[in-house]
Amino acid sequence: MKKSITTLKEFQKRQRLDKFLIVFLRIIIVALLFAFWEIGARTGVINEFLLSKPSSIWNLFITYIKSGELFKHVWISVYETLIGLAIGTIAGLLIAILLYLFPKVYTIIDPYLVVLNALPKTALAPVLIIWIGTGAKGIIAVSVTLSIVVTIISAYSYFVGVDKEKVRMLKTMGANKFQILTKLVLPQNYANIVSIIKINIGLAWVGVIVGEFLVSRGGIGYLVMYGGQVFKLDLVMMGVIILAIIAFIMYEILNILEKYLKKTKRRGKHEK
Repeated sequence: MKKSITTLKEFQKRQRLDKFLIVFLRIIIVALLFAFWEIGARTGVINEFLLSKPSSIWNLFITYIKSGELFKHVWISVYETLIGLAIGTIAGLLIAILLYLFPKVYTIIDPYLVVLNALPKTALAPVLIIWIGTGAKGIIAVSVTLSIVVTIISAYSYFVGVDKEKVRMLKTMGANKFQILTKLVLPQNYANIVSIIKINIGLAWVGVIVGEFLVSRGGIGYLVMYGGQVFKLDLVMMGVIILAIIAFIMYEILNILEKYLKKTKRRGKHEK
């Protein structure tokens, strides 16, 4: 018994060490990347005009922080992204639920969903913005169009992919389609829905940045576009790095939620 407890403790210790090493190596890779970038720009190996350098980007970042302008631009983009993400994901899930409840409707509209998913929606962004408006509404609309169809197709696939034996068992007990959905299908797919949201984060950001390129007077996309227009590459790179950091934070929050849901699901199976 003592031996098994010791073995378990050693296993848990190795797991913690592995996690620490992974995080440490990730930090080292990023640090080395910025170090080589800085050294390369200073020595002329990297063209500073085209890629700027970390020290210049940091100085500009501090300047924008002190002026308060950065917070304004970040807030605009984050707000538009969160609204677009929420609308695209919720609307997509609701439509997927309706299609699960009425499968014949899905059979009818399936080809249209495939075509909509294949369309280059970023190329249609100017049209959407003209239809809806040149403000935040138009930008959010572009963001929604990128995620809603993907959400519908992915969620419906997850819903119909639930264990058929469990579905049959519930049917033999007299459960209707809606009861199967609420008691089996949705609980079985909580982690999958979080995975869909993780995909939609990237799509929502793409929609927002494209929209801001076209019509916005504020936001991270505006900073990147303006920096490119005036050949201020440190501003462009600062916008790209900030965008990457915010997207990573959003992704990690959902990653923690996904792990929690998977653990809860696994614990529920063991209790049964």
